[in-house]
Amino acid sequence: MKRLLCLLAVLTAAATSPAAQPNIVFFLVDDMGWQDTSVPFHTGTTELNRRYRTPNMEKLAAGGVKFTQAYASAVCSPSRVSALTGMNAARHNVTNWTLRKDVSPDPADKRVQPPAWNVNGVCMDAGVAGTMKVTPLPALLREAGYRTIHAGKAHFGAVSTPGENPLNLGFDVNIAGHAAGGPGSFWGEKNYSAAWRSPERIWDVPGLEKYHGTDTYLTEAITIEAIAAVEKAVADRKPFYLYLSHYAVHAPFEKDPRFYQKYKDAGLKEHEAVYASMIEGMDKSLGDVMAALQRLGVDGNTVIVFMSDNGSPQENPRNLPLRGHKLRPYEGGTRVPLLAKVPGVTAAAAVCPAPVIIEDIFPTLLELAGVTWAGRTEQKVDGVSFLPLLKGAGSDPARPFVWHFPHTYGQTPFSAIRVGDWKLIHHHVTGKLELFNLANDIGEAKDLSASEPEKTRTLAAELTRLLKERGALMPVDKTTGKVFAMADDGGD
Repeated sequence: MKRLLCLLAVLTAAATSPAAQPNIVFFLVDDMGWQDTSVPFHTGTTELNRRYRTPNMEKLAAGGVKFTQAYASAVCSPSRVSALTGMNAARHNVTNWTLRKDVSPDPADKRVQPPAWNVNGVCMDAGVAGTMKVTPLPALLREAGYRTIHAGKAHFGAVSTPGENPLNLGFDVNIAGHAAGGPGSFWGEKNYSAAWRSPERIWDVPGLEKYHGTDTYLTEAITIEAIAAVEKAVADRKPFYLYLSHYAVHAPFEKDPRFYQKYKDAGLKEHEAVYASMIEGMDKSLGDVMAALQRLGVDGNTVIVFMSDNGSPQENPRNLPLRGHKLRPYEGGTRVPLLAKVPGVTAAAAVCPAPVIIEDIFPTLLELAGVTWAGRTEQKVDGVSFLPLLKGAGSDPARPFVWHFPHTYGQTPFSAIRVGDWKLIHHHVTGKLELFNLANDIGEAKDLSASEPEKTRTLAAELTRLLKERGALMPVDKTTGKVFAMADDGGD
C-alpha cells in the first residue's frame, strides 16, 4: 500500500508539473563501437548488427533520429570532458584518461615526451594544478532549476582533486561516480571491487553497498538507483537532467548472467558471448529507463540522447567496415552510435547523415532546456548545437572537426581533421600525413595524400591553424629537445 501511495503521488506530480522545461536523459555508454548494436548505422546491416540484440536502441531509433556520422574522441576522459564543457580536446587539454593525481598513464618512450597536459582533469575551482577551471553543463542546468543526477562512470578528474566528485561539477546527486574510468568488477557478488583478483582498490565502485554480496549486475544496480532518483525528482516537481553514464561496456569483460548463455548457445566464442551479454544488459537499462519515464507520465516531455564515448577497444570484434579501434585516429576509434528523441521535434525513424561531434552535446542540451550559456562560461565553447538537425534542417558542410592525442598510451601521437568528406591524419613523430575521402572510402584503405597534394596542404594548414588557435599542446622530441612539428610547420 505504501508503495502504491508513493507511485500515485509521483504520477499526480507528473500530471500537474509545468512542461516548459523538458526533462533530459543523456545516456552515455563506455567503449561501445559504431556497429556494436542491432541498429544499423551503416548503409546496410552488418554481421555485428545481426549478432547483437539491442531492441531498446531499435525502439529509440524508431521514435527519433539516428545520426550515422557522430564522433567522439578516441579515448574516454577527453570525450567526457568535451560533453561536460563543450570544448574540443585540443582546447581543454585533457587529452588522455585521468586517474591518479599528477600521474600520466603514458608509458615511457625513448623518443617522445608527452606535453604537460591537464592530467588532473577539470574542476570549478581556480588554481588547482593540472586542471582547467570550467563551467560545466549540469551547473548551468541546476541554475535553471533542474535536478541534476549523475549515475555511473564520472572520470572527469583525478583522485584527490575536486573534479573526481560529480557533486563538485554541478550535480545534485551522485550515484557510483568517482575518479576511475572502469569498475573493479561488474559483479555484485564481488562487491563491484577488484579486491578478489588484485590488491588495487582504486577501481572499486563507490556508493552501492546495498548491492554487495548480491547477484545484481553493476549495470542493473546503477539503473535501479538512477530511476529512483528520477522518481524523486518527478515527485518533487523538478525538471531533471539524468546523466546515465554506464561503466558498461568497458573492461573488465565479465558476463552479464541474464543474457550470456544464449550467446554461448548460438556458437559465439567466450569473449564474444561475454561482450554481447554486456551490450544487451546495457540495452535493458535503456529500456528500463524509457519504461520508467512512461510509467511516471513524463515521457512526452523528456529528451533522450544516446551516445558512446569512443570506439570499441582492440579486444573486441572489429567494427567493420571501419578501420581501427579505440585510441586510433581512424574511424573505428572515433565514430560512435548516436540516437536522439525530442518529443514534438524529432520525426520518427529519421536518419541524419550530417557529422556531429561530442562537444556539440553541451550547447544542444542547453538549447533544448532553454538555457542561455553564451557569456556565462569560464571556457570558450567549440561545440555547435545540433537542434536544427533534430528538426530536419541541413548542416554546414565546411565545418571542421578536430582530434588531438599527443600521447604514447596505446598509440603514437596524432592529430586529425575532417572537413566535408575529407579527413587528414597527421602522425607527429614521423610527420606522415594520410588523406582519405570518407564518402568513397569509409574503411580508410586508400591514402590519397600523394594524388591530392593541394587538398592535403589545405587541410594540413587548417589543422595547424585550429590547433594553435585552441592552444593545443604538442609532444617533445627527446632527441632534439624541441616540440614535434604540427602538420604544416616547423613546430614554432
